[in-house]
Amino acid sequence: MGNPAFPNIDTIRYEGPSGGPLSFKHYQADEIVAGKTMREHLRFSVAYWHTFRNPLSDPFGAGTAVRPWDDGSDSVENARNRVRVAFEFFEKLGIEFYAFHDRDVAPEAEDLPRTNRILDDVVETLKAEQDRTGVKLLWGTACLFNHPRYLHGAATSCNADIFAWAAAQVKKALEVAHELNSEGFVFWGGREGYATLLNTDLKRELEHLAKFLHLAVDYKNKIGFGGQFYIEPKPKEPTKHQYDSDVAACLNFLRQFDLLAHFKINVETNHATLAGHTMHHEMEAAAAAGALGSIDANTGDLMLGWDTDQFPTDLYLTTQCMLTILDQGGLAPGGVNFDAKVRRESFTPEDLFHAHIAGMDAFARGLKIAAAIRDDGQLKQFVDRRYRSWNQGIGARIESGDITLEELEAYIVEKGQPDPNESGRQEMLEALINHYI
Repeated sequence: MGNPAFPNIDTIRYEGPSGGPLSFKHYQADEIVAGKTMREHLRFSVAYWHTFRNPLSDPFGAGTAVRPWDDGSDSVENARNRVRVAFEFFEKLGIEFYAFHDRDVAPEAEDLPRTNRILDDVVETLKAEQDRTGVKLLWGTACLFNHPRYLHGAATSCNADIFAWAAAQVKKALEVAHELNSEGFVFWGGREGYATLLNTDLKRELEHLAKFLHLAVDYKNKIGFGGQFYIEPKPKEPTKHQYDSDVAACLNFLRQFDLLAHFKINVETNHATLAGHTMHHEMEAAAAAGALGSIDANTGDLMLGWDTDQFPTDLYLTTQCMLTILDQGGLAPGGVNFDAKVRRESFTPEDLFHAHIAGMDAFARGLKIAAAIRDDGQLKQFVDRRYRSWNQGIGARIESGDITLEELEAYIVEKGQPDPNESGRQEMLEALINHYI
């Protein structure tokens, strides 16, 4: 493999709460929790774009990232070398999955055929490294938002030629995902939205987006790709309004255009908060529809109004995530993808390890806390009791659909005023969660 990119960092191991900074304090891959290993529950994934392509720039300053292995060029050899470094990182961290956009791993050339040939060259290295290490692709995707051609969108562009180029790019990305035996494929509409309705035919754009996704489904079936398709919601950034604004909007779109059977939702924490929701809400909304497929594990700074993509270290957040995941029996073939970047001030290669260790330990603790809450049963018992009137009598008839408005009127006239005087005990339940944390 050549000279290591991280020569001073050994394989990260579990050392317990008293371990050093480059060790796991809580994550033990083979520890059994709630009937499965932590590895099986969590299915951790590294986001290639943030970890190996993000220069840590911002609108007010140049990038600060120190990446000695990257010569800064768009050469195929630099792209191949970056892949080898990434897999060294995956191995030393003990992570079994990764995710990428096509343009993360291979540069774009002057035309599509040349671009695809470059991608094939790099995929050859990706495949060799997957075979060597056993690390798998959690999901791939096509970058349909970065190039200037997508300034008006991709599938929702006002220019049919742009739609065609984006379709060709997705075709190739699906072929790559199939070749790499990817567990899934994500569609994120970074520019599928509008800046103003004054120049936008919203109905037509939504119909075009649906046609685009149906074409992708058809091609997926044609080539025999078995990975799960996902939609990833985000309300804004870079557009003013994106059509995949939150889980509810995505579910409505998928139902409207007969796509729900082919897609699940990939939910991201920072996107949830930008939409005015909590991650717990978005995950529960997706799970309630049987559509929670995977999560992008990060968090945002509530003092800032943009997508800061920070690593998740809040135990309340990870506990809530794991409560939903355990309740639905897991995420596979999805996983917990760290769509997160180190801070601009955390610029050394070592910081990449510290950040992922922090996130992995936080989710390991969240898993153990959530499992303890479920084993204890008090939270579930309280919720079940709160809805007990729906288990029999008039409640059961309403839920079954075996009742009319006239019958409901007659029932309530005979019964008289309902008694709503039962406390929701929110503070007691919050104290219960605090007890386990």
